[in-house]
Amino acid sequence: MEGRRTTRRLSFSSQTGPTGARPVWEEISPVEPITQVAPTVAIRKALAEFWPDTRGVRKLFALGAVLAIAAALCEVAAIGLFAVITDQVLTRNDLGAFWAPAFTWLGLAAVAGLVSFAGTYTTALGAERLLLRLRNRVFAHLQTLSPDFFTKRRLGDLMARLTDDIEAIEELVGSGLVRAFTTVVSVIFFAGAAFVVRWDLALITFALVPAFIVVSKLFAARFRTAAGRERLSNGVMNSVIEESLANQALVQAYNRQDTEAGHLHRQGLAWLRANMTQAWLSGLYSPAVQVLQTTCLIVILGFGAWEIAAGRLTIGGLLAFAAYLAYLYPAIQGLGQLALEISEAAAGSDRVIEILRARPGVTDRPAARPLAGRPFGRIDVEHVTFTYPNRTTPTLADVSFSIEPGELVVVTGPSGAGKSTLAKLLLRFHDPTGGRILLDGTDIRDITRASLREAVTVLQQETLLFSGTVRDNIAYGRPDATFEEIVQAAKLAGAHDFITRLPGRYDTELGQRGRLLSGGQRQRIAIARALLRDAPVLVLDEPMTGLDSATAARIMEPLRRLMAGRTTILITHDLRHVPEATRTIVLEPTRRSRRMRLTAMTPAAAGADR
Repeated sequence: MEGRRTTRRLSFSSQTGPTGARPVWEEISPVEPITQVAPTVAIRKALAEFWPDTRGVRKLFALGAVLAIAAALCEVAAIGLFAVITDQVLTRNDLGAFWAPAFTWLGLAAVAGLVSFAGTYTTALGAERLLLRLRNRVFAHLQTLSPDFFTKRRLGDLMARLTDDIEAIEELVGSGLVRAFTTVVSVIFFAGAAFVVRWDLALITFALVPAFIVVSKLFAARFRTAAGRERLSNGVMNSVIEESLANQALVQAYNRQDTEAGHLHRQGLAWLRANMTQAWLSGLYSPAVQVLQTTCLIVILGFGAWEIAAGRLTIGGLLAFAAYLAYLYPAIQGLGQLALEISEAAAGSDRVIEILRARPGVTDRPAARPLAGRPFGRIDVEHVTFTYPNRTTPTLADVSFSIEPGELVVVTGPSGAGKSTLAKLLLRFHDPTGGRILLDGTDIRDITRASLREAVTVLQQETLLFSGTVRDNIAYGRPDATFEEIVQAAKLAGAHDFITRLPGRYDTELGQRGRLLSGGQRQRIAIARALLRDAPVLVLDEPMTGLDSATAARIMEPLRRLMAGRTTILITHDLRHVPEATRTIVLEPTRRSRRMRLTAMTPAAAGADR
């Protein structure tokens, strides 16, 4: 067996350490998780970014605004009726004049209540639809990014961006705009009504309004910075929780519960500090505005009392004017509070825009075409060089080899040699920085990514399953497969027997990442999934990792069925279970050359390579 295995050694450029070998983690070129506040984006640019998403819901927001304005008009009219009752009933002791304005007032209150409810409901419906659209858009964009993108970011932080930050964006371009518009209109209505009652008192009122604007502007910028830090710390804390809960078996086995609790506590303290900064600003803003509002009312009431004493103003008129102010100043205060909320929403939009500005590692060429039919499966790797982004040293350098249709080729070498990188290049998670890869004589960059990936099945080093049923996981690559086809694939993968012993058989829920199954059982489910997909090109990336010798030997039989008739690249460190007469390509580091070199290997050398 050893003497019949043909072995080729391919060199790759490597940044070596003291032992001359690159650590395995360098192959995927990871960076530190994002721990900085997202770059600030101007609010007008954020509005321009997300305003197109409001198509289809703008009518709902417009209707909500109209109904809210109608409710405000009812309130203005009700205050006018209050003045009438005061001057014509209370001051004159004329009970007969009470009933008409009283019932009118009651009717206005009922109409205002109904209209307010309808406006609130309509705006909420538009907001929820916009939330759904925004979340779908950002999630769809995330799925276009290279898998390496997700190794550089914490899952919990990405989840926070898809939930809390998306809600903040909805506030910015949806319901928040409705509130801003209706509040401005309410200010105009109440100010206009006050002007009608006494224009001179109204002018005094308007002269004090700039003070509210100055205070809100002073607080808004600081609030945006504080909100950005709060959202960052919230994302980090979510990540700590997610990672700890997902790895509870390891945490408990190593007695690290206190360590994880301490880690969460430290991140929780950071989140607490960020929240308290927001609370300090918000808490200080309200009293500052309240003092301004009280000052304005005292000035107006004092001037009004002077006018009543001079006989130039009635008590009803003063009370109506004061009532209009009681609505006007909270509306102005609401505009200031809205400025703080917009600042907080803008911090959320910064984090989402940072994601949307991340560009996919590869895209389809304009002339790319889908595969015309099922490919034969010939693969040619021609002088391929690849360097990960933000690195200077190539992971692969001038690598060339060919694989015939239906042939099995083993790719081996030390950790970090670029073996898994070859699989990523074949799937076009990345494109070579030099050279090209051909499928049936066509550069894979001239094939659409969707069509290419339909032709290639990968069995990853880590067996990836979802928390659905056995049936769902096997059919993941072919959702339209019949139940009979699913069962046949499970039988070929050697999984049918243990599946039938599960409580729900093929409808058994597997738990998060399939953890209710053993490693060997998960691997058989993955093999069944690959068999059902039936792609002509197969990549097996360390399929025996984590399995004991006995389990690995049992897995090899269904793997042979999977490999039969398919062009197969078997990436492995363990050559014990590799079939006889298999051509082996060895990736090895060399300091003398960055070009591929062939090494004629004797049977003894091939055996030693095992």
